[in-house]
Amino acid sequence: MPQQASMAFALPGGETSKPSRKRPIDLVHLTRETFGNRALETEILSLFSRQISGIVNRLSQANADERVRLAKSLKGSARAVGAFRVADLAESIERSPGNTKLLSELHPEIDDVRDYIAAITR
Repeated sequence: MPQQASMAFALPGGETSKPSRKRPIDLVHLTRETFGNRALETEILSLFSRQISGIVNRLSQANADERVRLAKSLKGSARAVGAFRVADLAESIERSPGNTKLLSELHPEIDDVRDYIAAITR
């Protein structure tokens, strides 16, 4: 049975994709992390999408210590899948848990990532 192409290479133009922080998910990074296993990519992205929804909802209600813990968890997961803008914002929240402006910046990034995941995993 032939192996499915990874997301980075199954999409038009994917064969020439370079790592990018401009896309919500860096598909080249994700492909490297999953060794090109499309089923694994889809599973990981699905789990990540569910995780970020829960974390973002809890972040705004959390105290500073909990916010640091949640942001650290989000940062690690986001970096693992290649959601580098989310990871960078999570790191900023981890460093400045009282900065509510960062939380408001995180929401549209999360929406972009979730929309992107939905589009590429159809």
